[in-house]
Amino acid sequence: MSRFPSFCLVLLAAACSRGEWATEFPVDKSTLTSVGENRFLPLRPGARQILKKDDTELVVTVLAETKVIDGVETRIVEERESRAGKLVEISRNYYAIDTATGNVYYFGEDVDEYRDGQVVGHEGSWASGANGAKFGLMMPGNPALHARYYEEMAPNVAMDRAEIVEVKGVFGWIAGWFQDCVRIEETTPLERGRETKVYCPGAGLVRDGDLHVSEVTVP
Repeated sequence: MSRFPSFCLVLLAAACSRGEWATEFPVDKSTLTSVGENRFLPLRPGARQILKKDDTELVVTVLAETKVIDGVETRIVEERESRAGKLVEISRNYYAIDTATGNVYYFGEDVDEYRDGQVVGHEGSWASGANGAKFGLMMPGNPALHARYYEEMAPNVAMDRAEIVEVKGVFGWIAGWFQDCVRIEETTPLERGRETKVYCPGAGLVRDGDLHVSEVTVP
């Protein structure tokens, strides 16, 4: 039996064993699709999470739309953030799932920043295959404790990376408790600090930094 977790075998066993950040994802693009099941990151159109903290609200919705990025048909997941009832950002994120492993890969995002109802910028936008950017891993099909990997690799634009720090967590919210949740610590070499995200089976994203889920819809 291999001494490496199955997740590491899908990525780079050597990188996982040394605690390095995986940057290469040897996936056959022919097995990637915009439709599929990952229990921590559902890509079913209509799936939605609403996360809140004080006057900040984030609505994450899996759209019925797709877009071809870097030769792959990806599913569009919209994130709509508002503060005090005013829209501050809409991002359209592009994901594809590997039917062989259940891994969900991140192919980029289009960002619209808003002020007083008008688009004022697009900071953070990137696409795999353009300007040296490459797709990253957003959620493994079989998350392994201490796995480390880049979620996005767009030089000088977006370089978020993730470390799985818990795989059997419990998360409480207004309707009860989620079991067997995955907790991820995100960092980036572009700036200091870290952010916690929590994903739970059948629900998807339930915590994003200080924002906590208040409503979940999974068709």
